[in-house]
Amino acid sequence: MAEFDRGPTDAFADLFARVPDPPEEESFWFDWGPVFYRGRLDGSARVLVVASDPGPTERVAGRGLVGDAGQRVQGFLGKLGLTRSYVCLNAWAYAVHPSRAQAMKERLDDAAQLHWRNQVFSEAVGLQLQAVVAMGFMAQEAVRLWDGRPQQAVLAKVPHPSSHDPVALLNGWREAVTTLRPVVTPDDDGDNTGPNYGEVFEEADYRPIPRRDLPFGAPAFLGDDAWVRAGDAGLQNSVRRPAPDDGHTLLWKAPD
Repeated sequence: MAEFDRGPTDAFADLFARVPDPPEEESFWFDWGPVFYRGRLDGSARVLVVASDPGPTERVAGRGLVGDAGQRVQGFLGKLGLTRSYVCLNAWAYAVHPSRAQAMKERLDDAAQLHWRNQVFSEAVGLQLQAVVAMGFMAQEAVRLWDGRPQQAVLAKVPHPSSHDPVALLNGWREAVTTLRPVVTPDDDGDNTGPNYGEVFEEADYRPIPRRDLPFGAPAFLGDDAWVRAGDAGLQNSVRRPAPDDGHTLLWKAPD
């Protein structure tokens, strides 16, 4: 039987439905709505990845960390030997305009946002959790504000997968893989003995998003943008927000 994500349980669907509106709608791509998670919500996750906010590919997929950044994260998880025992969440369920990111970091502790986000974080993990990986300054602040973070889980703070500083990104991720490999138990079909990151980010450091993480009926190329990265247009994602109408238009290109 084909694998696919059957969606959240009724309890999580109710919790997700209670997501607060962003504190400043104009600072977010508000009209596209929220995106909540990717991976396991049943307490079986050994690693929780927290990132910043969803992008345009995530909006199309209805799942978090699916585009170019998510495929980098999948490669990171693969280096830890994980193929399924993870869950990916974000500091914000709505996409943040980059120019407003620093300002919105200061709003993560708004009472409604803090209570809801901490509840999601705590409900999504269980006793199996071995590590929390906070990717970027927004995620690191959200994790700092999480008063229920399981103390048995090692915390790794690393650059966001879309960081514009490739040296810091690779150094941070390489160090985290080295630190977490002795901590995180690989999945039965995973391998944590392969190469760590080198001096440049290679295509081999990406991994496609598993079909088990995507809704039923998602096209085969969704979650694997290797064909985009191999092109000569300098693009990284099959979905993008076109200016000037990025608040109401997405462009989604399929492979030829």
